[in-house]
Amino acid sequence: MNELEKTVSADDAANDSTELRRIHALDKDGLIAELKAILAADRMEAHKEVTSLKQAFFNLKTKENLDLLNAFIDEGNDPAAFTSPVDEKENEFKTLYTEFKEKRAAYIQADEERRKENLEKKTEILEKLKAITEDIDNVNVRFPEFQQLQQDFKAIKDVPPTAETEIWKQFQTVTEQFYDHLKMNKELRDLDFKKNLESKKALIEEAVKLQENPDPIAAFRNLQTIHEAWRNIGPVAKDIRDSIWEEFKAVSAIINRRHQDYFEQRKAAEIANEEAKTAICEEIEAIDLSALGSFQEWNATTDKIIELQKKWREYGFAPKKSNTVLYNRFREACDKFFNAKTEFFQKTKDELSANLEKKTLLCEKAEALKSTGDIRKGAAEVVKLQAEWKKIGSVPRKVSDAIWERFQTACNYFFDERKKLDASRREAENSNLEKKRAIIEELKALPKDGDRREVIGKVKELQAAWQEAGFVPFRLKDKIYAEYRAVCDELYGAYENAQRRNRMNNFQERVASMKGEGQSLNRERDRLFRVLEAKRNDMKTIENNMGFFNVKSSAGNSMVKEMERKIERLKEEIKQVEEKIAILDAGE
Repeated sequence: MNELEKTVSADDAANDSTELRRIHALDKDGLIAELKAILAADRMEAHKEVTSLKQAFFNLKTKENLDLLNAFIDEGNDPAAFTSPVDEKENEFKTLYTEFKEKRAAYIQADEERRKENLEKKTEILEKLKAITEDIDNVNVRFPEFQQLQQDFKAIKDVPPTAETEIWKQFQTVTEQFYDHLKMNKELRDLDFKKNLESKKALIEEAVKLQENPDPIAAFRNLQTIHEAWRNIGPVAKDIRDSIWEEFKAVSAIINRRHQDYFEQRKAAEIANEEAKTAICEEIEAIDLSALGSFQEWNATTDKIIELQKKWREYGFAPKKSNTVLYNRFREACDKFFNAKTEFFQKTKDELSANLEKKTLLCEKAEALKSTGDIRKGAAEVVKLQAEWKKIGSVPRKVSDAIWERFQTACNYFFDERKKLDASRREAENSNLEKKRAIIEELKALPKDGDRREVIGKVKELQAAWQEAGFVPFRLKDKIYAEYRAVCDELYGAYENAQRRNRMNNFQERVASMKGEGQSLNRERDRLFRVLEAKRNDMKTIENNMGFFNVKSSAGNSMVKEMERKIERLKEEIKQVEEKIAILDAGE
């Protein structure tokens, strides 16, 4: 690609910075008016200007929406509740922009056809020029015709960009060949060459001055005009033709380099903006919405999003191919967050309201328990209500303290009353404890070798008094009962042993009286064996039944102890029967 082709390609990519600044200084009405003027003038070639108008318009629109959102938030509102108002100017601009795109599509199609026709016309003229150039004998005669064809060729302007350079090269070549072949008056030819040389030097001077222009885009644009003028000037003397072109090309290269450097710098800045904006999009997209479970977390994240939106506005344009895509990605990420926040707030609000209804119902139930009159039963029900309360989630913050205070007050009534009852009960239990200790002391004072009927009668009186004494403190219940049971068992044991000895002596005397009466002794032995077997079966049954009781419960533990005492008695009774059988065996 030669320098001329490079300048044409750069021109297609260039943007006029001065024009951009002017456009971005307009308000929405001004931008709409500019677009209307372009449509009215049918300037379908102004597509870059229209694109700049579109970007400027929606930048203003975005800024307006963000300003409205910030004002909405400053008034204490929820950002998620914000909706931008309908903008008729936006609808008008979109309609005009759609009309421009439709007209431009038709314009491009027509322009392509026109350029193809121009190319065909120029190609036909080139063929005629070549024919004249190749007709060496008649070059002088056909000089006016050749000049006219040159003018006709130059009058035809636009051709397809891909063919423009090649068609110009062919024209330049055939022109140079014509003048080389032209057998005309040397003075006339030299005068024409001199005139063309002066014109081209003047263009070189103009190009040199463009190096001082601080605006590289404007300098580049002016250089294109100079290049167009250079093409329209005829050739110079053959011996300086290459040198004059190299001089012009060197000056053009400097301006082209400045232009290229400017766009490379701008491209680098746009790439940096793209990277920064992409990072912002990624940061917003990386937010785990499912992990936000409270108002505080959502509000903190909202502040973060707003800060990122402010940061977004600080960056300039990204490359054209990604600028709109990036903005749509950014807007989509923000919208996704605020939509999710709205959904969470609404859902949470409904849950809070439902929880408030449930807790209000628990308050009413707790308050209604006062009418039952049974403090202990009411306290037990309140404990169940408290368990239900813990399972219910939060309520709206503005009523949270009030509903809790109401429920706590209703519950505390029963707990306070129960404390009063418990204090009275403890006083009674301590009094019962003193009574039972006094009974134990009386039991200990009874003789173990006195009159059985009198002593056992006194024991039963004290046992009846024990039963009437009532409950003692729970932590001392087992200890005091064990002490009481031990004294009673000791007394009963002492008199039971004495009675057992008497019974055994009586049995020995009865056996002695039956000595020689084998039949009577056998009947007595059989009877004792039956008694022995029955008591053994009873003990076995009791031992089996003990496995069915839960010794962890107080009732189960008491039953087990009672069964253990029965087993001990049965063992003693079995032992006595076995002793009697032994006496019978010894008396035979």
